[in-house]
Order: sequence, then structure tokens, then C-alpha cells
Amino acid sequence: MNAGAIGAVVRWLTSIVGGLLAALTVIALYFTSVLIGTARKRGELAPKVEAIGLGAVTNFFDTLGIGSFAPSTAWMKLRKLAPDSYFPAILNSGHALPTVTEALVFITLVRVDPTLLIACIVASCLGAWVGEPIVQRSPVRLVQAVVGVALLVGALLFTLKNLDSGLPAYHWQLGSFAINTPAIAATHILPAGGAALSLPTSLLIVAVIAHFIMGILMMFGIGLYAPSLIVLSLLGLNPIAAFPIMMGSCAFLMPISSVRFVRSERIDLRIVIGMALGGIPAVLLAAFVVKQMDLVTLRWLVVIVVLYASALLLRSALVGERRRSTAAAAPTPT
Repeated sequence: MNAGAIGAVVRWLTSIVGGLLAALTVIALYFTSVLIGTARKRGELAPKVEAIGLGAVTNFFDTLGIGSFAPSTAWMKLRKLAPDSYFPAILNSGHALPTVTEALVFITLVRVDPTLLIACIVASCLGAWVGEPIVQRSPVRLVQAVVGVALLVGALLFTLKNLDSGLPAYHWQLGSFAINTPAIAATHILPAGGAALSLPTSLLIVAVIAHFIMGILMMFGIGLYAPSLIVLSLLGLNPIAAFPIMMGSCAFLMPISSVRFVRSERIDLRIVIGMALGGIPAVLLAAFVVKQMDLVTLRWLVVIVVLYASALLLRSALVGERRRSTAAAAPTPT
């Protein structure tokens, strides 16, 4: 390699994009080594086939903008792949490497204030670091309740996204049975955002605090993309400029926080490895091959499934609380 090529590599590594992606690669490699080593010790190195399919489907559509946490949670709940208390650890660990892949593919040019970008990434990672042990020590019913509410919020955001730009009239025909729905005008409920690529100090502090909180909530299985986009848009940032902040925050915080998740007891590493194996090629397929899909119809289907899974989780949390209250009220035998 000649001096010119070496110089170009050094300049890229010392740029914002190059430095972020180089650091992300190192973190991902470390997380992978911890995941494989822990799975080998526990005899959970062989992935579940169903988890491979789950990771492929959810990360494929995550790359296209659907999101992966809510559909994954719904499927795991409906299929009873793991105990409810395992969901936060599986979601963050299983989707970590596919999310890193998304970042490596898409964060090639950062059109945003570097201070804002790095500050939000660091804040979200600190929030995740604080939130992970809270999740691990939380009662099962609390995890069920938080994840159930998160699914309700996800269903609401999917609905608002579909209604934001309006819906055309639909006609379904099944034999002699037909359903017609009228067109719906654009609601423009979600914030459109501004044109700024940076924020003044006061608003930057607000964004940093918000991403710290989002990092904590992410550990419970509440996705960061939609809340981050909404907050940054409300603060006046250009939505396009918000993309590297959302992507970078998730890509960094997930493998960092998941190192402790992987070593915890509330996790099934066979599902985690399966989701990673299916998710990484699915991200590449969605990014480089698929150009357009009917995501509106898909979002409505996701809303239905997510609402049902949310109802199951909230019911489990409520039943668990009632049982605990009944047991506490029962007389102690003498």
C-alpha cells in the first residue's frame, strides 16, 4: 500500500463517519465474541430455526422502516418462544448485529452537527447502561406491563404513520363479498420537522436528556427510532439529519448493553443467535435489492398482531398482580 492510500485511510478513520464506523466495528466484534463464548459454555450455540426466520423477516422490514422490536415481541408472545421476562434481553441482543449492519450500510455521510450526533449517541448508551440492570432486577409482571404498553405505543405510531399522508380508497372482493373503504385525507399529525442541521445549546441539552431516557426504555424493549425522530423533529431538526442520530444511537447502545444481557440468566441464546443469523443477510437484501414495497398494508397487519400481543402481555401482568395480592391476603396457616 503506497503512502497516498495510507493517508486516505488515516483521513477516513479520523473523520466523524470513519471514526464512528471503525469504533462500531470493534464493538460489534467484541459483542460477537462474548455471545459465541457464552453460548458455547451454556450449550446454546445451535440457533433455533424459527428464530432465524423471525430475525430475517423483522430485520428485513426494519431496514425498510417498519421496525423490529414490536413485531418480534408480538411473534415471541404468540408463539411462546421464551418467557415474557426474557423479551428485553432477546430483543436487544438478537437485533444488535443486524442493527450494526444497518448502520455500516447507511451511515456513509453525516449531514448533522457532530456535537449533537456524538452527544446523543453517548447519552443513549449511558441510558442503556443504567437501564439494563434495572430490567434484570425488575419483577416479571413489571416487564410484562412495560413491554405491553410499549406495544400499544408502537401500534399507535404505526397507525399515525399510515394516516399522516392519507390513505387511498380500497376495494376488496372475495367472491360475492366486497368491502369498500373511503379515501382518508392526510392528517399531518406527526411533526414535519425543521430544516436545521444543528440545535442551540438549550435544545441540544433537551435532546441529550431525551436520548438518555430513550436508552433506558430501550432496555425494556421500547424501540428508539420513532421516539427519537419525533423528539428531534419537534426540536426543529431536519428529519433527514435525525437519521444518523437514531441509527447511531441504536447501533452503539445495543451491542454495548447486550454484553451484560448475554451473560444474564433471563435470555435464550439460541434465539439470539438465530435472530442475528437471519437478520444480517436480510438487512443486506432490503438495502441493496428491494427498492419499494407496499408498507402501508403491512403496517396495518403489524398493528393488528401487535395489539393482540399487547393485550396478552398486559393480561399476564394483571393476572400475576391479582395472584400476588390474593396470596398476600390469604391467612397464614398456624
